[in-house]
Amino acid sequence: MTTPTPILSVEGLTKNFGGLVAVNELSFSVYAGEIVGLLGPNGSGKSTTMNLISGALAPSAGTIVLDGQDITGLPPHRIARRGVARTFQLVRVLGSMSCVENVKAGLAFGPNSLWGKEAEQKARALLERVGMGEAAELRGADLTYIDQKRLELARALAVRPRLLLLDEWLAGLNPSELQQAIALLHSLRDEGITMVLVEHVMDAIRALCDRCVVMNAGRKIADESPERALADPEVVRAYLGDDDA
Repeated sequence: MTTPTPILSVEGLTKNFGGLVAVNELSFSVYAGEIVGLLGPNGSGKSTTMNLISGALAPSAGTIVLDGQDITGLPPHRIARRGVARTFQLVRVLGSMSCVENVKAGLAFGPNSLWGKEAEQKARALLERVGMGEAAELRGADLTYIDQKRLELARALAVRPRLLLLDEWLAGLNPSELQQAIALLHSLRDEGITMVLVEHVMDAIRALCDRCVVMNAGRKIADESPERALADPEVVRAYLGDDDA
């Protein structure tokens, strides 16, 4: 039986900020069609890891391989053109531009650039996809926080990603919005998009994730199913402390 090749392979990934080791020899793989949760308490290195994979930061050591090609240290635009898109923990929309213009910007810089009428039609379809069709002409700065997150997802999808990195995209949603968002992410996976998500909403982790990679103080402490990872004594200690473990 042939072992599948991972879409993403991280080996020995390390990031130092002066004397602080934010990510410490982290290794994990993600296979096509998976939704992998990247979990851990605040300050454990999750967002730094997402920044390293997407090219926002260059690693101090280690390798990042996407579809068999080494992308370690490549700039973000080159990684995006290879099929990696992301959202940010602190939402980053183009505030002075309309929603449709925000998404058209993503279409222009994806692996297969779209312009003009074709880009306009595709941008509006993506806004509909994330429930933002009626807001197409609104400025990004005039949206609620939740709608800015939806807009950022639509712009990420404009890159036509094979790998989507979501940094706390589900945070702040009410119960109804959360269920809609979970259904949307399931449908994106069904369309062939592999995902790595940083998340603290445990209901979403259990509903979405095939595996959880758990970090603490920059190191990996677990890599297993959500049920096993969240019951792991070391993971419980990382989140709650020794007195509650």
